[in-house]
Amino acid sequence: MRYKLLGKTGMKVSEMTLGTWGIGGAGWDDNPEETRLDAIRAAVECGVNFIDTAPAYNGGIAERYIGKVLKDMGVRKDMIITTKCGTEFINGTYVRSCARDTILRECEESLRNLQTDYIDLYLIHWPDAQVPLEETMDALNTLKQQGKVLHVGVSNFSREQIEEANRYCPIEAYQPQYSMVFRGNEPQMRWAAEQGIGVMSYGSLGAGILTGAYRNLTAFADTDNRSRFYKFFQEPMFSKVQELLKFMDQLAAERKVPLSQIALNWAAQKPFVSSCIVGAQSRKKIEENCACFDWMLTDAEMQQLDVAIHQYLDEEV
Repeated sequence: MRYKLLGKTGMKVSEMTLGTWGIGGAGWDDNPEETRLDAIRAAVECGVNFIDTAPAYNGGIAERYIGKVLKDMGVRKDMIITTKCGTEFINGTYVRSCARDTILRECEESLRNLQTDYIDLYLIHWPDAQVPLEETMDALNTLKQQGKVLHVGVSNFSREQIEEANRYCPIEAYQPQYSMVFRGNEPQMRWAAEQGIGVMSYGSLGAGILTGAYRNLTAFADTDNRSRFYKFFQEPMFSKVQELLKFMDQLAAERKVPLSQIALNWAAQKPFVSSCIVGAQSRKKIEENCACFDWMLTDAEMQQLDVAIHQYLDEEV
């Protein structure tokens, strides 16, 4: 595993963050609980020290899985946990509120779920236009003063929103969607890194499409996040991604590695990315993903991939 400093936080994090939206279970493949718990164990055993979760990941189930595994393994002090506030999953619906009282309550619930007395990095999951940012950030300042939260960041914020939030409480991390098939946030990610803000990319494998597992157009259920949140699984983008995958196939064959390792190294080697969030629900996939950090793409390979992305996808991403 490779490690980087997360901005100015002083925390040295694995270049792969274990994402747990899928492990929570709602809107993703249905795997047995033990398989999901073992995926978390596998990540820790492979050197991942950075875990990303949220109460919105199936009503706190993902947080509870993390809390159980880390306690059973006795490794909480060695791990860096990121969880979020401002969005909950209630009766199958995502409910957003960044009101002060809501955030204070959510933090207490997350601490219980995670079986810990502090959260290393606490993110606002999505901006809430109904609540003044000053109120939201005041709640986070309170949690920092109480020692329940060590560092504060945001996810899915615009640059202007980050700058405004930073006036009330230091923003130390930024979590945007970013991958070969979603590059719209790249200018803002570069800017954030220049400010000393740690950048953690989510959707780093394009919800799985960059693994090569989806070569034919698939009709996912309406509740599946691949049908509602990620547009790469729909035409016209799906066919364009397939052209990129064919190019990646050649490089993967030369390297004798899975496609997923090409896609992960491409993202992780971007100088403005501190850590790539990768969600997987099985030990086998976790170990395969972590193995990508045993090697690196050359500058020439990075350039070839950038050219291919430009050729096939620039109109889309």
